[in-house]
This record gives sequence, structure tokens and C-alpha cells, in this order.
Amino acid sequence: MHDRLWWSLAALSGALTVIAGAFGAHALEGQLAPRLAAAFETGVRYQAWHTLAMLAVLGWRAATPLTGQRLVLLFWTVGIGLFSGSLYGLALTGGRGGLGLVTPFGGLLLIAGWLALLVCVWRRRSP
Repeated sequence: MHDRLWWSLAALSGALTVIAGAFGAHALEGQLAPRLAAAFETGVRYQAWHTLAMLAVLGWRAATPLTGQRLVLLFWTVGIGLFSGSLYGLALTGGRGGLGLVTPFGGLLLIAGWLALLVCVWRRRSP
């Protein structure tokens, strides 16, 4: 199965989403300034949605493999790491360390994934 890596990354991301969500809701409750708690929650939310989107693309790819689908998955995987990861780090360090500078690059990769998906869909030849 040549997409095993992508399925594994999506499964790992899903597990990490639940772990981060539970950690944020329980271990961090009342421990963070409201803006940092909101940043952490945003990271969890974006990771969850993009993990689900990855699963949808993987399911679509299993039925109809197209050029560009792997690029979508790559953009989203790296984007999740940079966007959500930097927000988690930002919240846990109290906003120190410059991690906030990484967040926009992760966001750009998430957007690039959606635009790559658009191109992939439009390049597909209709039956």
C-alpha cells in the first residue's frame, strides 16, 4: 500500500488532536491567559479539520488516484505541524520564543493545500 505513510500520518494527527484537546481542556484549564488558551484551542480546531480533510482526500485517492493529491496531503501535513504546532508552543511558553513567527507560514501551507486541491479537481478529466 503506497499510501500507508499518509494514512499513518493522518491517524497520528487524529490521535494527537484528541490528546491536545484533552490536555488543553483538563491540564491547562485556568493555567493560561485567555488569549493563549484561545490560541491553543485554535491549533486543536485547525488540526482536527485538516486531519479530517486528509482522510477525505485519502479516501478519494483510494478510489480515484490523481496527480496532485499527494501535494495536497504534503501541504496539509506540514501546515498542521507549523500552524498548530506553533500555536501549541506559543501557548505553552507563554508567548515567548518567537514561535508566533512560524504560525503564518503554517497557515499559508494550509491555504496552499486547499488551492492545490482546487487545481487537482479542475485538472481531473471528466468521464
